[in-house]
Amino acid sequence: MRKDVIKSLIAIKQSEIPFDVIERDVKLPINRKKIITVPGVRRCGKSTLMEIAINNLIREGVPSKNILWLGFDDERLKNMSFEELDNVITSYMEMFPDIPIKDVHMFFDEIQLIKDWEYFVLRVYKSYCKNIYVCGSNATMLSTELNSALRGYPLEYETYPLSFNEYCRFKGIVTDSYLEQDRARLKVTFEAYNQASAFPEIALTSFKSEQLKLLHGYFDTMILKDLSEHYKISNTGVVRYFVKRIMANLTKPTSINAIYKDIKSQGLKVSKDDLYLWADYICNIFMFIRISKYDRSLIKEQKSLDKYYCIDNGMRGAVLMPQSNDNGKNLENTVFMQLNRMRLPTDKITYYQGNCECDFVLQREDSVIQLIQVTWDMVDESTREREVKGLLEAATVTGCEDLIIITKDTEDIFVRDGREIRVIPAWKWLLQNNEK
Repeated sequence: MRKDVIKSLIAIKQSEIPFDVIERDVKLPINRKKIITVPGVRRCGKSTLMEIAINNLIREGVPSKNILWLGFDDERLKNMSFEELDNVITSYMEMFPDIPIKDVHMFFDEIQLIKDWEYFVLRVYKSYCKNIYVCGSNATMLSTELNSALRGYPLEYETYPLSFNEYCRFKGIVTDSYLEQDRARLKVTFEAYNQASAFPEIALTSFKSEQLKLLHGYFDTMILKDLSEHYKISNTGVVRYFVKRIMANLTKPTSINAIYKDIKSQGLKVSKDDLYLWADYICNIFMFIRISKYDRSLIKEQKSLDKYYCIDNGMRGAVLMPQSNDNGKNLENTVFMQLNRMRLPTDKITYYQGNCECDFVLQREDSVIQLIQVTWDMVDESTREREVKGLLEAATVTGCEDLIIITKDTEDIFVRDGREIRVIPAWKWLLQNNEK
């Protein structure tokens, strides 16, 4: 009976090839003879990346019958045991006895729903097939846990909500035109992107009310499933409040101890150690990404307060409701998310804080390669001076000469204290910095 279900699911997916999907900037490799893992926040398009990879395989001449896709979230596979996973291979071999299993490309979606699935994937990789793709939306599919489970075999491709370039593609906005009307549309689209959600499903949803319902659903699932259920946290009310406090403090150094005192003052029961663990967990599930303060001393850096950036401006806005100063915070979050997308394995992103502040310090190996300030505009002279002073102080401390200020729409180059400072509109910077 189980084999019949598996065969049916494999056949249905093959019948859908090629998939009708919108291209993403990140491409999964094909024919790499590796276990390709796709970690990332829920609903960011991990399954779609695998479908795009299949379309690319078809273009390369791979027959659709050589594609084995199985989604384990089908209710008919509920309660499937680890021992039964071998039915996946035998079912496929019964369907296509003339196709060598080594020539098959296997795609396993939501396989984390089967306990001890990783042993099955490892056995298949070692004994049968070298082209395996794995993704899922549960916290067990996180990069750290995947590497541990699969013992260093995976080639990992982290996935995020849409970049600005992808958002424009989803909205049908031309990004490479020099026509004034197209540039005007780009600027309007950027302002929408800066406050909207970049989750693919939300970008394709027209009605605001439906968008908000979906975003609240995403948030609740992350709280209840990825945090509370996976990490066995029973105090979901306090977890929810804690996450909202981190969201509200976006772009600022965040004191977990201060949040602890606030929670205790309300008579809620939670330990400080729990909050520090929760801070790790919310980053583990990709809801937030944190950066530390720049310091030449690793010890001092580790003792500094971290900044937390949210995976999606739209989800944060839906949960907290829009605030009057959100444009600037959203822009800094937008810039950080793009920096994180483009980060190489040897790169590190920190913030600088001395007498003045600089939003982002980009390090590559042992060198600081760029300093970035982010501000919505510099109409106010005091704002302009604050941003410039922060850059210059950080430049003096780090020795970096590549200084940038990113704003909503200002473009300029000027020299201050012998250092050149470039001011770049955010929409242009996002499109120029779209490939590693």
